[in-house]
Amino acid sequence: MRIDGTFAAACALAVFAGATTAQAQVELRYMCYADANECEVSRDLLDRFEKANAGIKVVVDKVGFNVIREQLETRLEAGQGPDMARVTNLGGLNKYYLDLAPHVDAAYWNDNFGQTLNWMRVGPNDKGVYGFLTQLTITGPFVNKTMFAEAGVALPGPTATWDDWAAAIAQVQKKLNVYSGIEMDRTGHRFAGPAMSYGARYFDASGKPAVVDAGFKAFSERMVKWHKEGLMKEIWPGASGARWRNAADQFINKDTVMHVGGSWMIQRYSETIGDRFDWAAIPQPCGPAGCAAMPGGAAMVGFKATKNPQAVAKVMAFMASEPVLKEYYERTLQIPAHKGLAQKGLNYGSNVSPQAIAALKVFTANYEKIPPQAHQLQGYQRNVAIFNATANNISQAITGGLSLDEALKKVDEEIKQAVGN
Repeated sequence: MRIDGTFAAACALAVFAGATTAQAQVELRYMCYADANECEVSRDLLDRFEKANAGIKVVVDKVGFNVIREQLETRLEAGQGPDMARVTNLGGLNKYYLDLAPHVDAAYWNDNFGQTLNWMRVGPNDKGVYGFLTQLTITGPFVNKTMFAEAGVALPGPTATWDDWAAAIAQVQKKLNVYSGIEMDRTGHRFAGPAMSYGARYFDASGKPAVVDAGFKAFSERMVKWHKEGLMKEIWPGASGARWRNAADQFINKDTVMHVGGSWMIQRYSETIGDRFDWAAIPQPCGPAGCAAMPGGAAMVGFKATKNPQAVAKVMAFMASEPVLKEYYERTLQIPAHKGLAQKGLNYGSNVSPQAIAALKVFTANYEKIPPQAHQLQGYQRNVAIFNATANNISQAITGGLSLDEALKKVDEEIKQAVGN
């Protein structure tokens, strides 16, 4: 059969147009880690975004936290990073961030995300809008209340010290033959709050890191002592270098009485513990200098190496919009890092366990106990160097690889080398 030339040309044009339309769809990749259900909730919300924005597809690549912590920067440096990611090294990755300000309503972001935007900026002259906190966190301990009840040991009160809690937990551990009394996530971030309770300042008057002081040493001594006594056992000696480890599994499996973690664990504990035992977040234990906690959080950010900055900004604007973020915070059981939502309050729903609701209230109250140097440390661009030096060297003092004095000296040396101070 002879095909008319005009008809053939029209067919070819149609095929070309179809191919162009298919190629016109933008595919973005979002690297996401989760403490509980954060990536799944994000995927659900992004499905709605895709339905309303047919030209943009977002692939959620769920990874472990160690990938974000230890590999993401290397990938970004090599030009192989994602378009967006959920990160915790907020200031440290600043040079890779996409400034969203030209593409979004910057006034909305500055008004509602306020102070936490500074955690992603570098210096007072940086006015960029780089992302928003998917999670505002406060560090602090969880305890197994059932163990205290079974051991007949009273829970220390709201102004109890770390020493008070250590003494009470030692009783529970002995009476119930629990493997470990206290486990703390293996990171200098978790260490910092208690150290500040003992007077650690972390910075000198000029704002330069000055980590090892009497307060830092005082809490370091307790960490070494508690491990020698068997009150602490598993997490800090169980890895080398600055490697991060989480103590959640030990708490869930009833292998420890206390987990020093933070508010990001509420969703996971609410889902996984169920009615196996009664658990609670407790008011931040105190030291001679106060009852300090560390702020923190994870932010959704875009990267300037993306080939589709406007599409990234469109996704970010959707996820940061008040109704979408409200649902995200409620479904993931987060403390809101959005002024409007914090003022209006969240509805976490009737299916949330009483322990989770109580824990959210405790951590919200603990936020008021955060000292100025904790906010300063969280916003410091090279804070990872401080956290890594702490974990690496205090762990060696715990295992006996270094004396405590040697370990403290190396903490300062490693930080100075890393930050050029």
